[in-house]
Amino acid sequence: MKRRGSHRRIPALKDATDPQGMAALTEQYFQWMRVRNYSERTVGGAAFHLRHFGLWLAERGVTRPNEVVKPMLDRYQRYLYYYRSANGRPMGFHSQAARLGAIRHFFRFLTKQNLLLYNPASEIELPKYGSRLPKHVLSIAEVECVLTQPDLNDPLGVRDRAILETLYSTGVRRVEILALQLYDLDVERQTLRVRFGKGKKERIIPIGERALQWLEKYLTEVRPSLAVEPDCGLIFLTIDGQPISSARLSQVVTDYVAQANIGKTGSCHLFRHTMATLMLEGGADVRFIQEMLGHAKLDTTQIYTQVSIRALKAVYDSTHPGARLRPVVPTVPELSTANETNDDERVELLSALDAESDDDD
Repeated sequence: MKRRGSHRRIPALKDATDPQGMAALTEQYFQWMRVRNYSERTVGGAAFHLRHFGLWLAERGVTRPNEVVKPMLDRYQRYLYYYRSANGRPMGFHSQAARLGAIRHFFRFLTKQNLLLYNPASEIELPKYGSRLPKHVLSIAEVECVLTQPDLNDPLGVRDRAILETLYSTGVRRVEILALQLYDLDVERQTLRVRFGKGKKERIIPIGERALQWLEKYLTEVRPSLAVEPDCGLIFLTIDGQPISSARLSQVVTDYVAQANIGKTGSCHLFRHTMATLMLEGGADVRFIQEMLGHAKLDTTQIYTQVSIRALKAVYDSTHPGARLRPVVPTVPELSTANETNDDERVELLSALDAESDDDD
């Protein structure tokens, strides 16, 4: 059974000796991406999607991109829509869009490099999908419960506590926390430099005092016994002094969340969602959250304003008559005795209002 977070196996394409075949041209495309400083994560994702597409074509006797026509791509899009995994679950629209987007970008490259006369994927329409809210967000009490799960009598428990505190304090991604170097931590300024963010973008973000204390405890009491020469310089290491794999870190965090028995599930990204939501509920501007999370677009961060429900709940409770157990029945204001309108004028005014009501009916 494939464990969540494990690396995906990318199937290999055949006929790599054919210079016009899918195998040769996709490798040329990946090399082009690396020369233009695309991250290995992006290149790996493109490889995964394109090689699956290549295998789908090979099953139908198509081995060269110049043999692909638009009806084939339409058929592949329908294949993705009707695809079902072993447990019967359909492919999500985000995944469908990712696969089709990789194909569209690949054929655009072939056309620009004059390897194809025309682009059969130029008219591919990616499936529409709405923004998804985080499945779970922890409350402050739930976070504190998860943070207390590591066994502090075990050196690795101290390491795990430092990891959890850093995730909660900064909201960094899994790949970012695993890439942290010793010189990325500035204790005096209480900042953390994230050098391997999404799109290879660097950013400097604040880190809380409590997280710093646990990091210092780990760095002084635990890490020296884990590190082996030559020291790789990473902050977080395994018991053998090696970098922690993404799959292993996900499993560690997942286990602590389950061990807390709070009725919620999640891993590293759960703390990212929680940090952003709690900061918004505390009054932080969404643009500051955008800087913390390293989002290129504000629209990506706006989703947390929908998760942050406390401010909306407060307005709802104070303005909606049905929000309280005993709704307040507003009283009809009486005409002031100081009003200059005499009794005859009042009768005339009420008669006019009754007439208007009859016309509306």
